[in-house]
Amino acid sequence: MNAIQKVYTSDRSTWVGDGFKTNSMLPMSDMSTATSPFLVMGYTAHYPFSPSNHQRGVGMHPHRGFETVTIVYEGELEHRDSKGNHGTIGKNEVQWMTAGRGIMHEEHHSKAFAHSGGHLDMVQLWVNLPSDSKMVEPRYQELTEQNIPEVTLKDEQGLVRVIAGEFVHEKAMAQGPALTYSKMNLLDARLKANKTVRFDFDPSWNNIIFVLSGKVSIDGESFTGLQTVYLNHDAASVEIEVEQDAKLLIASGEPILESIVAHGPFVMNTEAEIHQAFRDFQSGHFA
Repeated sequence: MNAIQKVYTSDRSTWVGDGFKTNSMLPMSDMSTATSPFLVMGYTAHYPFSPSNHQRGVGMHPHRGFETVTIVYEGELEHRDSKGNHGTIGKNEVQWMTAGRGIMHEEHHSKAFAHSGGHLDMVQLWVNLPSDSKMVEPRYQELTEQNIPEVTLKDEQGLVRVIAGEFVHEKAMAQGPALTYSKMNLLDARLKANKTVRFDFDPSWNNIIFVLSGKVSIDGESFTGLQTVYLNHDAASVEIEVEQDAKLLIASGEPILESIVAHGPFVMNTEAEIHQAFRDFQSGHFA
């Protein structure tokens, strides 16, 4: 049985603000319980920036009803929000921000990165919240390189960093540090060429492999950077043949079987809740 349900190839990029040239690898048009709890995913693929005194990025904007997960592979970002959180996200670090009932935040290149220039390589994944958690208080989790467990695979196959959930390898289990509102695994996999690596999946979950760079083969079909592989629900395990050194983001989650209504920066369950979100934002309740 073929493990692959479908494949999406991102063939164009758009600018988000002036700091993120982004390829949509989980498009908003696919947003449904078929990808739940994952909503959208954008990838800024190793884009070069020249030195500047201007911190490129995105100014203050609102969110409600979901979480943003920002993974930096190279470069450095600066974050500030209406709850008073302020900090930087550096190489191999993750920011997991729960918008919940409503938050304002901004994301820019850090001052140091703006001044030095260099390549920005990063992902932002939107994760849905179940209806009973849509209006929780906003929360900010800063996951550093030191507190994200790193599993070295056997036979020099590469490594897997466990951001959320768990990863079992050679009868040992690593647990990711991210606190989540639904069950999920989020794995940052860096795999070596000419190796074959097996990953196990829960067939009742939605399982997605984002190929960020390199080249891999699954069920005899090759995939390269900027491709998203959706797995069939009868795929309990998948062997990934690595043709070139590859960087993958593997997202697996128990579906939240609830209606999804999204408009711009808000993701709720009903149109009425979206209208209320706009009223609350315009009334200054997110500040």
